[in-house]
Amino acid sequence: MGCSKNLVDSEIMLGSLREAGYEITNAAEEADAIVINTCGFIGLAKEESIDTILEMAEYKKRGRCCALVVTGCLSQRYGRELLEEMPEIDGMLGTGYLDQLPQVLEKIKLGEKPVLLGEPQFNYDAGAPRLVTTGAHSVYIKIAEGCSHRCAYCMIPAIRGPYRSRSMESIVAEAEELVGQGAKELILIAQDTSAYGKDRPGSPGLPELLRELSKLSGVHWLRVLYTYPTNFSERLIEEFAVNPKVCRYVDIPLQHASNDVLMRMGRGPVADLQRRLIYRLREAMPDVALRSSFIVGFPGETEAEFQELLEFLEEMRFDHVGIFSYSQEEGSPAAELPDQVPEEVKRERLQRAMLLQQQIAREKNQARVGKILEVLVDGPSPETDLVLTARSQYQAPEVDGVIYIGNCWLPQGTLAKVRIVEGHTYDLVGEVIQESGEPWCGP
Repeated sequence: MGCSKNLVDSEIMLGSLREAGYEITNAAEEADAIVINTCGFIGLAKEESIDTILEMAEYKKRGRCCALVVTGCLSQRYGRELLEEMPEIDGMLGTGYLDQLPQVLEKIKLGEKPVLLGEPQFNYDAGAPRLVTTGAHSVYIKIAEGCSHRCAYCMIPAIRGPYRSRSMESIVAEAEELVGQGAKELILIAQDTSAYGKDRPGSPGLPELLRELSKLSGVHWLRVLYTYPTNFSERLIEEFAVNPKVCRYVDIPLQHASNDVLMRMGRGPVADLQRRLIYRLREAMPDVALRSSFIVGFPGETEAEFQELLEFLEEMRFDHVGIFSYSQEEGSPAAELPDQVPEEVKRERLQRAMLLQQQIAREKNQARVGKILEVLVDGPSPETDLVLTARSQYQAPEVDGVIYIGNCWLPQGTLAKVRIVEGHTYDLVGEVIQESGEPWCGP
């Protein structure tokens, strides 16, 4: 459950299970053991995780399940409380013990109720086995763990520990293995990818890592997610601009546009820095696609401060935006701030911001009609096998829209040229073309 960083954790646990001889099934009713890797970031995610635990616990009554294990962020944050309130849970791991899942299951077999909830300290450099679940053609690589920022609304540093970069050697070795398995797109993730290497004196940074990964002959796209504005250096901008394998796609969560709100958030008076960075990115890469995320209804947010955010969205015209209502997280500094914004005001502001961004996104997508883009085919649409989904370098998986293709069939992982024929609020429609530009229909 949760983000792509949690997905990689799940794939590591799956790899450890497979290496230990376990058989993996997607059908909960067939499973002897069910493992739930939870999210505990905000209120809605916590509710979803708890609901899923209760839902899966039913398979102990009407399925084969004899071991229900809870892992991940929610267990790290609320492990003791969950164990007290949910006796159905047979074992629990925090975020620092991903590789211990087979041992936990063995202890459950012996009648024990193992609980591992110490300091988050899992070492990704150790070369843990991994079972990729996203399709071999497009895979995530976690380049660091934890976070050392102190945003007032966020509990990630408490859940995941301080920022810890992996060695470049271990990342490149994992990338080589993934490329050998068919990966054409490598997606680099961390709580802050732009901070990579800054915690290791003398270590290479993100520009050097991108340069090294681009030497792998099988890699077609290098995509970077979760960059932080204050760590986005001129050297990093240059690497994005000159490296042909780095996607012209920048994901940079900004959270707000008002200096006063950003100060209360613990991010500093960075509004002008954020604006200058966006203009600099577009100067260096006129075709760059920009993704960001914003929080509405942060404690003390006035109507005037919210208007600053709307004006910023109108000015910057991001390609992709996620907008969220502030979640009052217990234990966070922001939870104790005065002037908490009423829920109805948060909802109203969220709707206004989303309507504005939807209009911007629709206009930008309609402007792409007639353009020819290189795409990577992800496979059949979840809605119907008659239509393929694909993405250009300007779209990340899961969080952005897709390009629907209906004029031919191509295998997952195929690279093709597509002419855009329709633009909608989130998605595009295209047709695969030949080098001549004529529509092409395959077998």
